[in-house]
Amino acid sequence: MKALFFLRHYNDIDHITPVISKWIDSGHTCDIVLIGNSRFKNDYRINFLKGLKGARMAYIADVLPPLEFFMWFFQTLILIRSLRRPFIGPIMKALEDVYDAKRRQPVWQSTAKRLLSRSFNENDEGVVVFDWIERNSSICVEWVKVVLSTARSMGLGTVSLPHGDSPHASQLIRRRELRLEPDTTFANAGIFDKVVVPNELCSVRFRPFMDNQKLAVLGSPRYCDEWLAKLATLMPPSPLTRSDSRLKVVMFLRKSNFSTFWEEVGEVVRVVASFPGVELVIKPHTRGGWQQSLTKDISLRRLSNVSVAGDIHSIYLMNWADVIIDLATSVVFEAVKANKPVLAADYLHAGRSALAEYMPEAELRCRDDVYKHMEKFISHGCDAFYIEEHRQRFLNEMINVGDPDVLSRYVALLEGEARAKSRQNQTHPHESHADLAVA
Repeated sequence: MKALFFLRHYNDIDHITPVISKWIDSGHTCDIVLIGNSRFKNDYRINFLKGLKGARMAYIADVLPPLEFFMWFFQTLILIRSLRRPFIGPIMKALEDVYDAKRRQPVWQSTAKRLLSRSFNENDEGVVVFDWIERNSSICVEWVKVVLSTARSMGLGTVSLPHGDSPHASQLIRRRELRLEPDTTFANAGIFDKVVVPNELCSVRFRPFMDNQKLAVLGSPRYCDEWLAKLATLMPPSPLTRSDSRLKVVMFLRKSNFSTFWEEVGEVVRVVASFPGVELVIKPHTRGGWQQSLTKDISLRRLSNVSVAGDIHSIYLMNWADVIIDLATSVVFEAVKANKPVLAADYLHAGRSALAEYMPEAELRCRDDVYKHMEKFISHGCDAFYIEEHRQRFLNEMINVGDPDVLSRYVALLEGEARAKSRQNQTHPHESHADLAVA
C-alpha cells in the first residue's frame, strides 16, 4: 500500500515524520513531496526520511516542469493570506483579479495530475496526506482542493494529519478575536475524508466545520513514547554545553499574532535574570519570531545572563534547561513527559493554557509567583514539581488518549482510508469522475 505525503514547514515535518516512519516500518511505501522552504533540506528529520527504504523524497520544483512550477508558485503567492499586507497587498489582490479562478484552474489541475500519477498507478490502494490546512496556511487551499478531488477520482483516500497540538484550553487567544464563536481558521478542514487530531481538546477547533465521523482522535505522534525513544537515536549532538550556572531557564514565546503582554514578559525576564547564578535563554517562535518586540529590546540583550536563541532546535534547549517558562506552546509537552518543571505563564498572554488547566500547580498568575518559584528552584532544586496525579492525567488525555500505542493507530487509519476509497471506486466507478467535474 502506498501513501503520498506533502510536507511544507518545520511543524508538520516534526509531527508527521513519526507517522511516515511507522508507515514504512509496517511494510508500506510512500512518496514525500516537499512544498515548502528549501532551508529544511539539511534538517535531521528530512535526512532520516531520505534514508528510509521504501520512501522516495523530492522537492516539488524537481517534479514539475520549470514553467509549470513557476506558474504553480506564482498562483500560490497571489492567493496566500500572509502576503495581504500594506503596500504589497493591493498588488497581490490586483494579480488575483487578473489571474482569476478560471485562469488558475488549468495549472492546479495539471500539477495535481502530474504529482498523483507519478505516485500511483491505476487501481492502486493509496492515500494522499497533507497536514492541517488552515486559513493562514502558506499553501493555497484552492490548489489543495483540486489535488484532493483528483485523488478521489483515482480512488485514493485523503487525510489531514496534525502539525501541532492544542496548547490552549481557551479560544479567544489572538489579536482582534472578540467573539466567542467557531474559529474560521479551521473552516477548510472538511475538504478531507478524515482529519486527525491528537486529543479531544484539539478536536474542539474542528468539530463545528465537519461531520464528527470525519474527525479521528488518535493521540500525539510527536510526543508518544515510541517516537521519543526513536528520536533520541536520530538527534545530532547538541551544540549547547552545560555551564556552571546554578539554574538554567528557557522561555518559549508564541507567534506574534497571539495576544501577548510584552511589557510584562520583559519584566519577567528581568526578575529571572536578577537572581545570581541564573542563566536565561529566550526562544522566539520558529515562524514570526523576528516580529516580536521582546527580541528587539536592547536593554534585555545587555543583560549578561540573558541570550536569545537563534536557529536551534527546541529539544536541545529543553534538554539543556533545568526549568522552562512557557507562553502556551505545545513544544513543552516533551518536557512534561520528562518530568521537567514547566511554568505556565498564563498571566503573560490572553489565553488559558492546557498545562495550567491540567496542572494548576504549574501556573504563573503574577510576578510574585515568578520570584517565589525561582527562589525555590535555586534553594531546593527542581524535583517533585508536579502533582503526579495531574501529570499522569495530562499524559493520558493529551498524548496517549488511553493507549500509548499511538503510531499504530495512525497507520491503521491511513490503511483504512486507502482501502475504503479503493472499494468505493470499484463499486461506483463513475461517481468519482463526477466529483472531479464539480470541483
